[in-house]
Amino acid sequence: MKQPAPRGEASTLLLAVLTGTVDSPGDALSLLESAVGAAVTRTPDILHDDDLQLALFCLYELHYSGIEGAGDDWEWNLRLLGVRQRIEVAFEARVRDEVVLGELPDATGEAVCAELFRMTAGDSGPSMSRFVARTATDDQLREFLVHRSISQLREADPHTWAIPRLAGRAKAALVEIQADEYGNGLLARMHSSLFARTMRELGMDDTYGAYLDAAPAITLASNNLMSLFGLNRRLRGAIVGHLAAYEMTSSQPNRLYSRGFTRLGYGEAATGYFDEHVEADAVHEQIAGRDMAGGLVESDPHLLADVLFGAAAALAVDSIMTERIMAAWEDGRSSLLPSEAMAP
Repeated sequence: MKQPAPRGEASTLLLAVLTGTVDSPGDALSLLESAVGAAVTRTPDILHDDDLQLALFCLYELHYSGIEGAGDDWEWNLRLLGVRQRIEVAFEARVRDEVVLGELPDATGEAVCAELFRMTAGDSGPSMSRFVARTATDDQLREFLVHRSISQLREADPHTWAIPRLAGRAKAALVEIQADEYGNGLLARMHSSLFARTMRELGMDDTYGAYLDAAPAITLASNNLMSLFGLNRRLRGAIVGHLAAYEMTSSQPNRLYSRGFTRLGYGEAATGYFDEHVEADAVHEQIAGRDMAGGLVESDPHLLADVLFGAAAALAVDSIMTERIMAAWEDGRSSLLPSEAMAP
């Protein structure tokens, strides 16, 4: 991934360390540890803290495609892992403050599935999909794609971390879902490839991370949440719940997204990604609810609360992100940060 522009002291120091633009890496790491500690203490809301969310995103990116100019040996540097954990602790605590779980259902596959469908059906936040279907302009479609590109150009990857951490029925279900996400071995059918094609149809750069500098903190937080759950084994229940919530809230919104692109004159090359999800996720939601989430809880009942927390966290953070985007559009403003990437 291309090196992003820093957004504050923590991300400035982190990127300098990773790309070797400091005279003394040891001293720079000490400054980074102090800066992150201070930033975590003073931030009014880590969900909207551009500096900390970018720093966390970059630390996670070391486990994905890497960052331009950063050596691969940084991935498991103990001091960087300590910095990451300091941000993660504050981030997870903030997300848990946002989530309220009701009475837990029975630890059976059917009860878990029913509760997940109840949670996802009860999501009452603003509907971006209806806005896109009926109202969005070309510029707003591009902004929508910018926000989504941070995750969709590597769509399945954060959830794939869970595969070696599951067993039995839950593992088989997750592999089935992920195989579809990766196009069942066909590059052109990979969902990330389909999304890239949509971006190209709108004259956009489909390079992963091309629009990272334009993405506000809450968009990064939505992505960081997946990596937080996926990269920490203790949160394996949460990453399963997160994926279940995504699959259960995908089919109908993608139908509306496709309608919005069609309304503005775009054809199958632009709508193919959304059309694919209308069909695939109608099947995936059943597999995710009953076999993946339900199967995991039946085999490991103590993960019940974690599965439901992961689902609720996905819904809560994405709702905050949607509210921010929609508020900007309703005010006639851009929902993105000023960035060279968005220059005409």
